[in-house]
Parts: sequence; structure tokens; C-alpha cells
Amino acid sequence: METNITNISVEKVKTSKISQVDFNNLPFGKVYSDHMLVCDYVNGAWQTPHIIPHQKITLDPAAKIFHYGQSVFEGMKAYKDVDGHIWLFRPAENQARLNISSKRIAIPELPKEIFMEGLKTLIQIEKDWVPTTPGSSLYIRPFIFASGLGLHASPADQYKFLIVCAPSGPYFSGKLKVLIEEKYSRAANGGVGYAKAGGNYAGQFYPTQLAVEKGYQQVVWTDDNTHEYIEEAGAMNIFVRINDTLLTSPVSDRILDGVTRKSVIDIAKAEGIPVEIRKIRVEELVVASKNGSLKEMFGAGTAAVISPISGFGHRDADYSLPEIENSYADHLKKRITDIQYNRTDDPFNWRYRVL
Repeated sequence: METNITNISVEKVKTSKISQVDFNNLPFGKVYSDHMLVCDYVNGAWQTPHIIPHQKITLDPAAKIFHYGQSVFEGMKAYKDVDGHIWLFRPAENQARLNISSKRIAIPELPKEIFMEGLKTLIQIEKDWVPTTPGSSLYIRPFIFASGLGLHASPADQYKFLIVCAPSGPYFSGKLKVLIEEKYSRAANGGVGYAKAGGNYAGQFYPTQLAVEKGYQQVVWTDDNTHEYIEEAGAMNIFVRINDTLLTSPVSDRILDGVTRKSVIDIAKAEGIPVEIRKIRVEELVVASKNGSLKEMFGAGTAAVISPISGFGHRDADYSLPEIENSYADHLKKRITDIQYNRTDDPFNWRYRVL
């Protein structure tokens, strides 16, 4: 961190609510820590960040977030090792991507030092909220939204940057059954699919509900033009193993450049697993499933890390994936989480110590 912000103001809660939390039975993202960070953009500049008790926000009905959807976010986690040290995983990637997303949505980019120093200070204050239950972590949600007023269709003149924290258990349990989507599209060329914009996720909910009604947990998004190529799995990047080769789609205007995705690719290459980053046809999956060469499919993202897929549906037919030992999904998840929780060496220098 190049700049040290020494003037972050801190207002601590009078009484912590941590004693009311059952850390052995944590849902995902529904229990919140004592404090949050707030930083305002006014008069053409980002102001001094403040750490205050977690609380509600009051907004005018004319705030542009309600009308034109200017909002971006990130997803991160803090991990506590057996010695009580707290770690982040590749936070500079999240900081950079937040600004990539902001630029695409015409939100003023946030200075790196505000993000990094604010994040570090907040987690140090919330250190007791980082759980130690296996599979748990402190989920961290940095986000920016338009708070400026006006009903004119134009970028706002004021914004808020916040970070809230939620001690959380696993995002998914078990394997997912997915439906390959051929009507609805997640994103289009020239659009905002590569940005972590709130509206991207809102647009996914309805097609996912339709898939759930058919007995699936998630959809696999295909390209918007021909629906011939798979692109993402729900809100995750997707990986496919055919024989011993690991395949994933290249990032584009439509596909998020996931931190976990990049980590999976780097680990696989370092360990000699053949990796191909290329377009993957739906028909290739169907053929590979029929001839037995399709060994695995899994989603990769911050919240779930890696979510194995048990089968997929396509045009009223279902295709099951085999149960295999020593799966890439299990191995890669263990490699990533061992680095995250400081259980092993970190040859990639991904860990970032907070405390």
C-alpha cells in the first residue's frame, strides 16, 4: 500500500452484538458485524472514509440509484488461521476490478489507498468477527452506488462507497444440477457483463427461477447471439474437464474476469494439468457426456470457491456427470483454501496479511 491514510475516523459501537451470534451455524451473508465503512463522493472528489456502527442508510427518493441503477460491488473474504492471524486473498485484484466496473457504469474511480487502507482498518476492528469454524470466513462486500439526486437520465454527482462484513458459512452445500439456457441472456457484446454491476445479477434472477421450477439449482449462460457456447454458471465462472484437460471460456465483454477463475487456471498450469482457454460449444458437452469423456464441470467464484456440478439439462434431456475420485474440483478447491487459510505455502504470493 503506497499511501497510509491516517485520518480515517472511527466510531465504535457501545455494545457489540457478537455474543448473540452462533458461529457454529452461520448462514451466508445474513449476519452482519458491528461496523461498516462509509466514504462519500461529493464536490468532485472522494472524501475521508469513516468507520461507524453498522446501520441503516437514509436516501432521498430521487437518489439516482433508484432510477438508473448506478451501482457496482465486489465480493471478498477474510480468513483466520490457527495462530489467529487474519488474511485476505488477492485483494488488489478486487480493488482494480471495482474501478474497472465503476468506469463502465460512469462512477468515479475510487483511490486505491481508500479501498486498501479502509478495508484493512475495518477488518482489524472487526477481527473477532472472523470465524474459525471449518468452511467459514468473514464475507466482505465493498460497493458503490449513486446517492446524488435527480430524475434526469444522466450520471449522478454524488456517490457512496461502503464496506459491510458478514461472518458466513459455506455458500453452497453439495453438487449443483444446472440447466443450459438458450432463451435468456446474461450479457451482450459491448454491454456490462464484465463489470460487477448490480443490474447484471438482477437480470439473472427470473431465468434462474424458471430453472428452479424445473428441478435445477442454476443456469449455465450461453452466448447472446447463437446460444452455441457456454459462458458462465449462475454468478460463477465455469470450468469443464474433458478427459484430463481443463477448459474454461475466455473473458470478454460478457464474462466476468473472476479472481477465483484466474487462481484455478494458475494453480492448474503450475501443477501440470492441461488447460485450454477457449470457447466451449454446448454440442461438445453433449457429445462428451455421451461418449464418456466429460469427467467434470464446476463453477468457480469467491462466495462458493468451487461448486461441483452433478449434471446438466439441455433441450429436455438430462446428462449426468460421473462420480470420480481425485477430482480436479476437490483438488483445486483444497489448494486454494489451503492458501487462503494459511495452511500451506503460497508460491503465488496471493495472501495478504491484515493482522
